[in-house]
Amino acid sequence: MGLALKDSQTYTYADYLTWSDDARYELIDGHAYYMAPAPDLTHQDIAGEIFRQVANSLKGKKCRAFIAPVDVRLSDSNQDNANIINVVQPDVFVVCDPNKFTRRGILGAPDWIVEVLSPSTAGHDQIIKRQLYEHHGVREYWLVHPTDRVLTVYRLENGEYGKPELYELIGATPIGALPGCVIQWDELVASLPNDYE
Repeated sequence: MGLALKDSQTYTYADYLTWSDDARYELIDGHAYYMAPAPDLTHQDIAGEIFRQVANSLKGKKCRAFIAPVDVRLSDSNQDNANIINVVQPDVFVVCDPNKFTRRGILGAPDWIVEVLSPSTAGHDQIIKRQLYEHHGVREYWLVHPTDRVLTVYRLENGEYGKPELYELIGATPIGALPGCVIQWDELVASLPNDYE
């Protein structure tokens, strides 16, 4: 199931900046997708713990970890707000180039992105966002499946995501785009409920 579109019009980041905060959107190829309602606690526990672990690993380094909501503007070339048609808010991400930090968020592709899947966003994250992140050069894209306790990892090779790698959420998983950073799963998974609603 995909996220609902605001309408059939196309928009830019300049339009996005004029919208009320009452509803949240992401722009992908100019189409405004409603953001899902506030995620459940399992989603937040996973995203928060991944953020905590990676942020601690990056202390004293130039790379910086972020957790949603932070606007990430993706553009092929023209960085003018009136021409940017892709604005996303990944669950957790890391940017290593400080030139991409702006007052309003990030301008350019993160090095590493994690999306924690929920029933309302799974198709959107696995298909539409994967294609967007690949096109804009996100070096590594992780999808965490809370229900199945599985991690899907896409790594950029020669401008494309190769065959995804699948891991169980056990032990530790190194982040290829961030040497020396790993995510430890055991304690996190043990704290999750047995059923995911």
